[in-house]
Amino acid sequence: MVLPLLIVMAAGCATLPDLPPRSAELAVQNVTSSPLARLAAASAPSERPDWSGFRLFYSGESAFNARIALARRATQSLDVQVYHLADDETGRGLLRELRDAAQRGVRVRVLVDDLHIAEDELLAGLSAFPNARVRLFNPLPARGGSPKSRLLRSLHEFDRVNHRMHNKLFVADNSVAITGGRNVADEYFMNNPQANFLDLDVLCTGPVVREMSAVFDEYWNSELTRSIDALIPLGDAHERRERFNEAVRGATTRLGERQRDAFGRTSFLRQLANGQLTLDHGPARVLADSPYKAAGRDGAKDRPTVASQVLALLASANDEALVMSPYFIPGERGMQVVREASAGKPGRITLLTNSFGATDEPLAYAGYERYRLDLLKAGVRIFELSPKLARDSGRVAYFGDTIGRLHAKSLAIDRRWLFVGSLNLDPRSSHTNTEMGLVIDSVVLAQMVGGIYRRATNSGAFRLRLAPDSERIEWVETDWQGHESIHVTEPDDDPWLRLKLLLLKPFVSEELL
Repeated sequence: MVLPLLIVMAAGCATLPDLPPRSAELAVQNVTSSPLARLAAASAPSERPDWSGFRLFYSGESAFNARIALARRATQSLDVQVYHLADDETGRGLLRELRDAAQRGVRVRVLVDDLHIAEDELLAGLSAFPNARVRLFNPLPARGGSPKSRLLRSLHEFDRVNHRMHNKLFVADNSVAITGGRNVADEYFMNNPQANFLDLDVLCTGPVVREMSAVFDEYWNSELTRSIDALIPLGDAHERRERFNEAVRGATTRLGERQRDAFGRTSFLRQLANGQLTLDHGPARVLADSPYKAAGRDGAKDRPTVASQVLALLASANDEALVMSPYFIPGERGMQVVREASAGKPGRITLLTNSFGATDEPLAYAGYERYRLDLLKAGVRIFELSPKLARDSGRVAYFGDTIGRLHAKSLAIDRRWLFVGSLNLDPRSSHTNTEMGLVIDSVVLAQMVGGIYRRATNSGAFRLRLAPDSERIEWVETDWQGHESIHVTEPDDDPWLRLKLLLLKPFVSEELL
């Protein structure tokens, strides 16, 4: 989410360098010698070569360890595309593994959106290693300083820099891929000491991996990317490598993981060690916005957006639609879909989103509040994740002493169709940022996500309902013993934060949320 734009700084109006001529770089195609390629092929159903294989990662620890394991086993290529790659234990841990892979001769390509980059030098250090390349998507012209200061010093190009790449993708040897909602930072992998996110990734093998690699190539080669080496003073390559090595020396590369995952399956690491993956198979299609959506180009408008396709999937529900979105601002079009899908069958749509106490984006929550009463009147069942209930119940996920927040973006339709991706159901994802995801035809996977819903909503969330006058909202809290208590005002409200929102809302268009 873009920070509220309150101060316009005209000083230091830097501009991007011209894009030099460069040849297209494409995903490695001949990977038959790769152990990962052989492992993926061995897990495929021989009778349905057109199907792909999938495994859901609900546990942050499992999702991180899988990325590290794939990086260590790659022999040909690693392609990493991410919105936010933090300079923290988790981010440095992954970067260290990418360095090690490059030093083994693996071609490493890292494509990062430039909005949240806190330290150019770390990524520039990785790019100083042979076989490693780093590009920034839609880079801000101002370099150095905090992300907020760089943004403020780039406001003279606001129409451009307001568009961001929100995609998440990790591809090893063009054979195994992970996509979903997770950025690369401590809080997405249960490694933050204060607050952590519930999130959802899907590991993929089979035909969809080549499709996702094609999406990566489209972004990597687009005119909206710049090599980090072209944006900052290079300096001595040896010194850059030494500073990088020192920065990542003590970083996290393994998180604690149980022998079985949240769905009762043997851990992915153990399956890798045994040389046999247990996957669920089915047909799937890749959804991806054009990179030029981020430039507002006319050509991008000829391609259906991820948001429009996900709304169409929601509208197709005959019996049940389970929606998980941390930020939910439906707008006029979304409300129309909700009303039509709920007509004659209240409760067909169930929404799980963040409560006020759980959200990390209060302005986005304020945008959702505008629609909340109308959503309930339209027949939508709403649950709001409670940071304390999710932590204390012990049934949603293991948060330790930290608070729980929702970051997963998924839809489960009619207990058969599943969407997992980067898309939030809000105006920014619909119109401004680029997004990607998968639609999978799998009863098994849809039922797994249904289980996540049940655990979260039964003991980790407030159930919202209309008050007797139908003009107010009540929050129903259920404890671990099944006892209900009713809140008639917003739980976990913060008067000072409310005051700040009251002052900010008139200046922030819903399109920016």
